[in-house]
Amino acid sequence: MYVCLCNGVSDKKVRQAVRQFQPRSFQQLRKFVPVGNQCGKCVKACREIMQEEWEQMPDYKEIA
Repeated sequence: MYVCLCNGVSDKKVRQAVRQFQPRSFQQLRKFVPVGNQCGKCVKACREIMQEEWEQMPDYKEIA
C-alpha cells in the first residue's frame, strides 16, 4: 500500500528502512525515505509504521 503518494513510497519501503537503519525519529526516517516533504498527509501513517516496527524488534542488551 502506498503511504506517500507524492513520492510513491510504500509501507514496505518504510518498514524496510526502519528495520535496516533503525531511525529514532521521523526526521531521521526522512533521511532514508523521501516522506513528509510535500503535502504531509503521510506523516501520521509513517509514524504509526515506525511504532509498529519498533514494537516488533527484539530488545538488545549490551554486553560489557
